[in-house]
Amino acid sequence: MNPASDALASNTPVRQIDHLLDHYGQSHLNPRNELIHYLAIPAIVFSLIGILHWVHPYAALIAIAASIVYYARLSNLFMVVMTLASALSLYLIGLMDRDVLLPVCIALFVVSWIFQFIGHKIEGKKPSFFEDLQYLLVGPLFVLSKLFVKLGVKW
Repeated sequence: MNPASDALASNTPVRQIDHLLDHYGQSHLNPRNELIHYLAIPAIVFSLIGILHWVHPYAALIAIAASIVYYARLSNLFMVVMTLASALSLYLIGLMDRDVLLPVCIALFVVSWIFQFIGHKIEGKKPSFFEDLQYLLVGPLFVLSKLFVKLGVKW
């Protein structure tokens, strides 16, 4: 299912979210690269929230709020799910001992990025965010979109 291509075929306007996901998907066609992204992107998001929370809880909240504003401009469903995922991340981070939080999150962040680049090496295409930094925010939506397709959920 490719909403952007479907919209073009039916002469309906392409929504920005569909265009972004379609473009992002063009560099994530290899099943091994996709699998790596399904695991690494949530780990990167979680670890980044954890690192920011370690710096100061408000730093994490500001970053989350900024991303939620971006997601709200694209899709209400993605915004709601990302808000819930961020809240769950904050809850789990809050359960972690502060002395453990930073080293665990840094390690998770670094290892996940290494796997992301391995995935792109397998794919033979550079990461989308090399073209446009907004694709750093689209990555989590790409993972969600694949889940939504499996569940038959339209966004």
